[in-house]
Amino acid sequence: MKQATAVIPVRYQSRRFPGKPLALIQGKPLVQRVYERAQKAKHVNRIIIATDDKRIYQTAENFGAEVRMTSPSHHSGTDRVAEVAKEIKSPIIINIQGDEPLLKGEVIDSLVVALQDNTIPMATLAARMNDLSLLNEKNIVKVVSDANGFALYFSRSPLPFQASDYFLQHIGIYGYQKDFLLAFSKMQPSRLEKTEKLEQLRALENGYKIKIIETQLHSLSVSSPQDIIKVENLLKKKNDD
Repeated sequence: MKQATAVIPVRYQSRRFPGKPLALIQGKPLVQRVYERAQKAKHVNRIIIATDDKRIYQTAENFGAEVRMTSPSHHSGTDRVAEVAKEIKSPIIINIQGDEPLLKGEVIDSLVVALQDNTIPMATLAARMNDLSLLNEKNIVKVVSDANGFALYFSRSPLPFQASDYFLQHIGIYGYQKDFLLAFSKMQPSRLEKTEKLEQLRALENGYKIKIIETQLHSLSVSSPQDIIKVENLLKKKNDD
């Protein structure tokens, strides 16, 4: 099996939640929670935290993570991941969002398995949602795929427009063939990407396929201080540390 390296891009500044990566969840910084979840993946042999902030760098070193300082000029986490990817040999790179403290190792592994197929340049996750009241929630990104499981479109708008059974919620964890990631980071932001504020649309607009891997994981990413409380409550219920 081709080896994979996971990179967790993390920045201190956040419009809605400054200092979010260092916010404590049951005594551990958010970034540590994500790192430790990523360690549960069986098909990832290296995990690197990528940041431009000395506070995050020091915190990551303190809990034993491999960490890289990256340029402060990056406009996206993908660009930060690509900077790190240039220096490593792994043919597969997994981009793990730094705000996913309930991540499961097996969903990371599912991306690595999909990318054993060299014809798939990029893969990501989606979960089937039966609560149709969430279909109009702009902070929940929706995706539709073709009969072979490749993405047709991602949107913050209802997608499908009048779904009556379920919709697919996109979960922002990505896997790339390394060569594609380096090429993708050099592409200019596309019209739909800027309109929807969804970076993955750049790949679709440039004619590349994105494999959608369905998972049972229902994401609870941390976007605000209130989300910390939600995550802690879930950890208590599941006794899952």
